[in-house]
Amino acid sequence: MQIRRTKIQKLTLFLKGLAMGAANKVPGVSGGTVSYVLGFYEEMIYSFQKINLKALKLLISKGFKPFIEYINAGFLLLVIGGSMFSYFSVSLILDFFLKHYELYVWSWFFGMIIGSIYYIGKDFGKWTRINFFFLIIGVSLGLGISFLSPAKENDNLWFVFLCGIIGVSGMTLPGLSGSFILILLGNYVLLLVDSVNVLFNVITNLLTGNFDVLSDPIKIRYLKVITVFTAGSAFGLVSISHLLGYVLKHYNKLVNAIIIGFITGSLGIVWPWKKTVFSTTNKGEILLDKEGNKVVENYQRFVPDILDSETLLAVFFIFLGIALILCIDYYDKRRK
Repeated sequence: MQIRRTKIQKLTLFLKGLAMGAANKVPGVSGGTVSYVLGFYEEMIYSFQKINLKALKLLISKGFKPFIEYINAGFLLLVIGGSMFSYFSVSLILDFFLKHYELYVWSWFFGMIIGSIYYIGKDFGKWTRINFFFLIIGVSLGLGISFLSPAKENDNLWFVFLCGIIGVSGMTLPGLSGSFILILLGNYVLLLVDSVNVLFNVITNLLTGNFDVLSDPIKIRYLKVITVFTAGSAFGLVSISHLLGYVLKHYNKLVNAIIIGFITGSLGIVWPWKKTVFSTTNKGEILLDKEGNKVVENYQRFVPDILDSETLLAVFFIFLGIALILCIDYYDKRRK
């Protein structure tokens, strides 16, 4: 049954989708964590779970209206619409700040993730040995992913489809950054930067009446890539949500323990003080991909000088991130 929402609630949900979409694009930050903290994670999972054979039969036998009510389409359109819109708005702003104020952005995210661990863990209830065991598994998996080395770019369409399935996990699995996974697979720049920019450029040209862009083989290649990636993401959303819906229903405590652990382990990914190490040729020159982008080899994390003014400002942004989550917690309590 589709939940009736006021215009303000719809706008709020769209903005939450906007925040989730922006988080999904930032390597190391999980959109699933955002949806969990903002309180629409389980509804999102169960709504995607409704996209099944029964929904298709309902569409054929009873028409469009019962179908959209069954799959909670109003909710999905607002969340996914906000998430997609963020790629051409909030994400571009984040790209700017990551380019010019990288340390402070990572510090802010680091603080928000610390706050999120408290926010999600405070209502967990009693910790048993089995729950604690699954918490350790989650932490270990999160830390393990943090220290993997990225692969090289691969634009083969079957691999792009697979990237869509795996990359969308950041929306459905709190603590797992889909963008960081795409970096590990070597396709972050191809799928979330170059292809998105080309799509935006093509749409802009078509709206102004310039249809010549459709005869550009390079742009057509990128359009094929982003189409296949989107198809893989849609398939991944529905299939992973079916699995998550089942385990959330039958093993809620264990799943939440793993999620808390995974988010804790992901702190290794968003550790603010790190240097990007780029791949080099035999001659020591920085290796570039086909589009002229530097190929990331790994990240070197280090402990900063605590008395440095830049470090102190970064620590301030960490506390600012924590404070933001505590404010959300306070608002949530007042609302109840």
